[in-house]
Amino acid sequence: MISSPRTRHLGGAAALTTGLAIILAGCAPSPDAGPAARSAAAEGFEHIHGLGTDTAAGKTFVATHQGVWLIPTDALPASYPARSSAGDISKPAKIAGRVLDVMGFTVAAPGLLLASGHPDPDAPSDLALPNLGLISSTDAAETWTQLSLQGETDFHDLDAVPLSGDDLRVYGYNSGTGTLAISDDSGATWSPGETVPLRDLAADPANPDQVFATTADGLVGSSDAGRSFSLQPDAPTLFLIDVGDALTGGGLVGIDPEGVVWHQKSAAGPWTKGGRTEGAPVALSYVGGSVPWILAADDRGVVASDDFGASWTVLVPAEA
Repeated sequence: MISSPRTRHLGGAAALTTGLAIILAGCAPSPDAGPAARSAAAEGFEHIHGLGTDTAAGKTFVATHQGVWLIPTDALPASYPARSSAGDISKPAKIAGRVLDVMGFTVAAPGLLLASGHPDPDAPSDLALPNLGLISSTDAAETWTQLSLQGETDFHDLDAVPLSGDDLRVYGYNSGTGTLAISDDSGATWSPGETVPLRDLAADPANPDQVFATTADGLVGSSDAGRSFSLQPDAPTLFLIDVGDALTGGGLVGIDPEGVVWHQKSAAGPWTKGGRTEGAPVALSYVGGSVPWILAADDRGVVASDDFGASWTVLVPAEA
């Protein structure tokens, strides 16, 4: 849900993130990058702010400073739950040519994307300046509709989980105030939550009142829908965090500032150390499925793992 990742909203947590910004065009390719991998630099990726998958549609998205992109995943085995078929998409594709600066991004439900950030100031747009507020798309980012807070708010992190009925609870981190905002009507109206200098947030789809956030002081959690947070005992100091889906039995996956992957099968269980990313990670998404697929963005580009980072497949390599 992974989760987003976005390196500019830390306030008092700046020590955790110093030096962790990434520009993929300046990174070297991994030797793992096989012929199926495509160059992010050649296609114009800049800063990656988030990753997400719509498993129902078989689409994997990368939200960046230069718009939302679709990336090919046919290099992955059939166990990857959002696998594109060979020939569906042969290289990363900027959707609709839109150059939105997508700071917050989440696949909120099958066929529904939510985002925030800034429109392209040099292109005509029906989206609000300077801050998008909350926008939504039901056609895989081809078009966007303004939902709320237009012109006012720049959410640097977003997550959404289902409530009873058709509504979603949407959590948004307001970068201007450092406050978590909560909506119980799919992003139409908002109430304030805790002010916390978080780096990444993730809500539990099985328990919409449960939300986690990474901070300079450690992993914090809330069981009252983000109104208050407390440190999670025995958790590693994490930079990125995401929550698993029902198929994976829930649980948490995180990456620490050194790139080490950690996972926890249940909220009360122990943390297990896995593999690691290459260089500083900037984005994480726990895709889940029948095996624990995760996506990350690191010095190699966009990478995927089904064994908590013990091995990785490069989907979109960063090349000089």
